[in-house]
Amino acid sequence: MTNAANTALIAAAGLVLAACSGGGGGSSSTPPPTGGVTPTGPTFTQNSFAPASDFVDRCAAPRTGVDIEGNGFPDSQGTLIEELFWLRSWTEETYLFNDEVVDRNPYDFESEGRVAYFNVLRTTAVTPSGEDKDDFHFSQSTEGFLAARNAAPTASYGARFDIVSPSVPREVRVVYSDPDTPASDVVGGLQQFVRGASILTVDGFDLVNDGSQAAVDALNAGLFPASAGETHVFEVLDPGATTPRTVTLVSASLSTQPINAVEVINTPTGDVGYIHFTTFSPFSSEAAIVDAISQLEDANVSDLVLDLRYNGGGLLAVAAELGFMIAGNSRTAGRTFEQLRYNNCDNPSCVDPIFGAPNDPIPFYSTGQGFSVSSGTPLPSLNLNRVFILSTESTCSASEAVINGLRGVDVEVILIGGITCGKPFGFFPTDNCGETYFTIQFQGLNDKGFGDFEDGFVPMDSSFGFGVRTPGCEIADDFSQPLGNPNEALLAAALQYRENSTCPTPPPTALAAAPETSFGTFRDPSTAIDVPVPSIFETNRDMTRPQ
Repeated sequence: MTNAANTALIAAAGLVLAACSGGGGGSSSTPPPTGGVTPTGPTFTQNSFAPASDFVDRCAAPRTGVDIEGNGFPDSQGTLIEELFWLRSWTEETYLFNDEVVDRNPYDFESEGRVAYFNVLRTTAVTPSGEDKDDFHFSQSTEGFLAARNAAPTASYGARFDIVSPSVPREVRVVYSDPDTPASDVVGGLQQFVRGASILTVDGFDLVNDGSQAAVDALNAGLFPASAGETHVFEVLDPGATTPRTVTLVSASLSTQPINAVEVINTPTGDVGYIHFTTFSPFSSEAAIVDAISQLEDANVSDLVLDLRYNGGGLLAVAAELGFMIAGNSRTAGRTFEQLRYNNCDNPSCVDPIFGAPNDPIPFYSTGQGFSVSSGTPLPSLNLNRVFILSTESTCSASEAVINGLRGVDVEVILIGGITCGKPFGFFPTDNCGETYFTIQFQGLNDKGFGDFEDGFVPMDSSFGFGVRTPGCEIADDFSQPLGNPNEALLAAALQYRENSTCPTPPPTALAAAPETSFGTFRDPSTAIDVPVPSIFETNRDMTRPQ
């Protein structure tokens, strides 16, 4: 990995998250203790911080050996208190809003643990719309983070689910199925899991109405198989159908597919390219999006519809590459894709507090950055002066960086769909003692110095009172048609706007998707805490899941 790529990791929520935010919980404004000394550990003095390097890799349970990337663990024997003091000092040194964090005594959290302490090391300020300013604070096991970053295969069917309602009466829909997976196999003339299909039963248990513990266990086991080779039977109701059908699936060991579909749509005024891009992570996303753009370059498309409606973010370097591949050299040469603002500086004349390196602007990369495309490989480009982006509130982080970066060099971004998640911030995932922490460490500014979109980008005709207005149309996500189908509501609106700069009137009635709320098989590691398969359904209460 190049140095530029290494310093360009950005999460996306992103809860995912889609989910575009991390799940970190909130902090309280209760005044912390005034300080004190514990003979067996470091001294806590209010608002006085020892260097984080004094505590780094001092672990209560040190690891041994190497990780999946072949790197030896740096751990040494320490204590939980030393882990907490590292979190405190690391937050003070690197958190973008460090002056808004209440300094809390680590000894007060010794019984609660490192994640509970990390969860309160954040600002409690809100945006103009009333949303949390930091809605992206979370952690996950380092093992899970590295597996996701390297696209390590996991058991799945190749489908993404939307848990619309996790409690009785429950509702679960299929968001999409990736090509060449069990979920997309065609049986009896129909794809196994069709976009928008409602799942009614799992292995004979009523998903909608059965509140028993046996049903809870069966639903979780069937939707989220623990291993490859498991057979599960589903009853599903396809969009527009009146009769359910039975689907039998066998789980497989699958990796995330960043590209779900690439299409060339013929129109009387020229061919239009369509790409459904699902994540800027893992490393394979670089090669996937380069291949997709190459296909459209070869087809000589005159416009691009970039479907980012479920893309919660990932690698900022890949976003910078995509910006170049859309706009081309004439619009991006010598221009800034993103300048990072840290807690101590926002210009190239200073050094960042993370690595102590010069705060050089991130350019529109015109060559591969070494993730899955060899460093220095020239990238294709479409040389467009506008792009149509399909969006929802799951469009987050690196996806929004593409929008902001292109607007900074006067490429017209036409937004079709809904308001984006509002994450102009990023972080460098940092491991300490087996937990990888994501805390906001920078804000991204485009070539014009703009980066204030905490309430998202929003289509011009939206009634939402906040957000950055962009040309385009507010359209509900449409589950009644496959993604990439010109009749699907968002894509149809983009094609109409391309022809005559108008939006559908009235907006089409569509089976709208609820906000992404589930831990699906394709959860973005940047937006969901990596834990054992969670209990999606609870017998007596809704489950609160980090987003």
